[in-house]
Amino acid sequence: MNREAWKIAFAYTGVVVGAGFSTGQEILQFFTNHGLYSYLGILLSGLMVLFIGRQATKFGYRIQAESHKAPIFTMFGKVSGTIIDYLFVFFLYGIAVIMFAGAGSAFNESFGVPYWLGTLIMVVLVVITLMLDFDKIVSALGVVTPFLIAVVIIIAMFNIFNPQVPLDTVNEYARPDRTPSGLWFLDGAMYAGFTLATAFSFLSIMGANSSNHNTAARGGLLGGVIITILMLMINAGLISNMDVVNELALPTLVLAQNIHPALQVALALVMLLVIYNTGVGVMYPFLKRYSEPYTKKYYTILLVSAVIGYFLSFVGFVELVGIVYPAFGVLGLLIGLGLAIRWFMNRRSKKKLI
Repeated sequence: MNREAWKIAFAYTGVVVGAGFSTGQEILQFFTNHGLYSYLGILLSGLMVLFIGRQATKFGYRIQAESHKAPIFTMFGKVSGTIIDYLFVFFLYGIAVIMFAGAGSAFNESFGVPYWLGTLIMVVLVVITLMLDFDKIVSALGVVTPFLIAVVIIIAMFNIFNPQVPLDTVNEYARPDRTPSGLWFLDGAMYAGFTLATAFSFLSIMGANSSNHNTAARGGLLGGVIITILMLMINAGLISNMDVVNELALPTLVLAQNIHPALQVALALVMLLVIYNTGVGVMYPFLKRYSEPYTKKYYTILLVSAVIGYFLSFVGFVELVGIVYPAFGVLGLLIGLGLAIRWFMNRRSKKKLI
């Protein structure tokens, strides 16, 4: 696995692992509340993430995508593609707003910074970063991923070996009624769709910027493996504390604090960095869809959308996750289906489509 593939993988992880993921709120809502069935949901979701991440980067390389528009129009045609395109842009912006809200919550609960100020700090950092060139953006996204992996493994291992809730009683605390569908396999598939939808634009652009087809595919595949491992680790920590996690806005932070205050501070810092990662990762494709990077129009849309996003973030972090993520997951499943059909057609045809 070459260095470029690892760079793609870490950037892919950086885009996906944002506020909802690092705080544990995503994993709790989609998986943990299914009790022990959550592991089956994660394995199903992980397999789908591996496949669609690989296909998205390959597709981006094949058609040299400049945004998500070309892949979507190629898969769905002009009429259906236009509808999906507008929905996609709407939800990308929604995820950015959720990142701003998550930053406000993280700053407030970890360091006592007022919500409005924490959110403002994150908005300003994202805006500054989006004024850099694309290679620097990709590099920034990948830097924090190894630190997140290390902190999550420490939290998970401690809670696995020191559980507050015995494994045989976990299902007594499970709350499937607090999950999007109440069915572990459907929530697993929906989360995979959400993961693809969040990263699809950036994966397409990264694929197009790869040096060759194999590197693009390997980067997407490796990113999927990292994401799946992180999902399993976070879920294991939450499962071990099923009696309290549903009452917490930022579950992983509380788990870290229970181990040692220093670990809580470390996780809080990493959490803010991955929130920043996802904010940048979804805002860049959103901006690139409607403007040429680093032009006057690009900067105008960036500043206006940042100001509007700041005020929209006051709706609340947990509420936004519950509303936006399931709907975006359904859209992602539709795109994943398009990629799967093209892969199947490619396997049966001598002419390579992806």
